[in-house]
Amino acid sequence: MFEMVMLSGKGGTGKTSLAAAFAHLSSDHVICDLDVDAPDLHLLLRPQKTTSEKFYSGHAAKIVIEKCDACRQCVEMCRFGAVSMATSFAQIDPLKCEGCKVCVEFCPHGAINFPIKQCGEWYLSDTRFGWMVHAHLFPAEDNSGKLVALLRKKAKEVAKQNQLSMILSDGPPGIGCPVISSLSGASFAAIVTEPTPSGRHDLERVVDLCRHFNIPTGVIINKSDLNQRMTNQIKHYSTENSITILGSLPHDPVVTQAMVTGKTITEYQSNGFADQVRQIWQHIEEIAASGIAA
Repeated sequence: MFEMVMLSGKGGTGKTSLAAAFAHLSSDHVICDLDVDAPDLHLLLRPQKTTSEKFYSGHAAKIVIEKCDACRQCVEMCRFGAVSMATSFAQIDPLKCEGCKVCVEFCPHGAINFPIKQCGEWYLSDTRFGWMVHAHLFPAEDNSGKLVALLRKKAKEVAKQNQLSMILSDGPPGIGCPVISSLSGASFAAIVTEPTPSGRHDLERVVDLCRHFNIPTGVIINKSDLNQRMTNQIKHYSTENSITILGSLPHDPVVTQAMVTGKTITEYQSNGFADQVRQIWQHIEEIAASGIAA
């Protein structure tokens, strides 16, 4: 099974727009939105949910008011300022609680519970391009890496059940925990970058991460005509480091026009910019068929 992850060093490079276009151009696949902290692939694909499940991870301390005698020990021991005193009992601010469990362990009266908490939801949906696995992590919740791992597992299950040969994932930006969870064990990483100093810097960080996990890598230079000198530098860097140059795309307002209509660029346009996106996808298909990224 070929599992491709779309990555970028930062948000706003055009990664999700290209992932949606590839979903339109490809077949025999499962689509997976791994950017659980700020998902937006659903805005273009408009998924119809067939399965909705709660995601539980981590714990949060809760005061049992009937047992609390206001001894203040939990207030003094909490290093995150999450515990304060009400009139006759302690109270915990769930937004400040880090789940360290110190208050639970040292409460002399056993007045603090430590239940597992719901951090979000994940979904299996149907789209006009096929099955999609995606999620919604609640605001201020952590464990996004764990949720990403769950989505990848579910995507593989759906692919096997439906005898599909590809998982096309829109990964989160950056190089943090959810990116590591998205990348480890993948077949191929397509990195979208822009021709700016920060764009190249972010590209190099993602490339280093891919090398750490021994993941074959390709680069797409978006808005390449805005700074030709920097585009040439990125191409030179890619060649020197054995990174496949999947293609370059110019800055074109037609991409925004397509998004306004709720369509991918390849649905909205049959030639021009869309044709260049098709050529990049053909290059990726060739890589998948060759077994280089196996």
